[in-house]
Amino acid sequence: MPRQVDYYFSFQSPWAYIGHNVFRDVAKTYDLKVNYKPVVLVDLFSETGGLPLMKRHPVRQRYRMVELQRWRDKRGLKFHLQPANWPFNARLADGVVIAAIQAGVDPEPFMRRAFAAVWEGQLNLAEPATLMQLADQSGLSGKQVVERSGSDEISTAYEQNRQDALAADVFGSPVYVLDGEVFWGQDRIELLADALKSGRPPYRSQV
Repeated sequence: MPRQVDYYFSFQSPWAYIGHNVFRDVAKTYDLKVNYKPVVLVDLFSETGGLPLMKRHPVRQRYRMVELQRWRDKRGLKFHLQPANWPFNARLADGVVIAAIQAGVDPEPFMRRAFAAVWEGQLNLAEPATLMQLADQSGLSGKQVVERSGSDEISTAYEQNRQDALAADVFGSPVYVLDGEVFWGQDRIELLADALKSGRPPYRSQV
């Protein structure tokens, strides 16, 4: 039976986008079963002591912009630092991922296109028509999956992701949880790979 990793992310997060392909490579290398768990970042921030971007000190905001450029080069990506349609309400896009999972379909092709749509294509993922097109391109039934995305059943699963995130000590995006050990940020993917390669037991907080 393959090992599992819980993947908490938001389409709002440039860091989740930056690390997505690298994480998928690690998952493939180590035959991981990935549990995709989209979450609302603002909820995690408010409940774990974090601040939304525009409420952070200007020093932190400026440093973030420098880091985005560093990692853009490091990962060999080309994206807009401040996309035209960002920030946006990610509820519907997140719901497409959940709807795909519930239908037994791998959401990764859609996720790959959706991340690129935000950060490279500057599309608006809050628009149903945009999501339908991306879903169709990903092998999903766009109209059906987007309509289902807004359902109460998907909202319930979305809320469960939030509760799971808080219970797992998740406080940002992306977060990869392996055997209860939290790896926060795309710059921890190499550490995740090290843990998988070594087969070591998970580290636990001493606090």
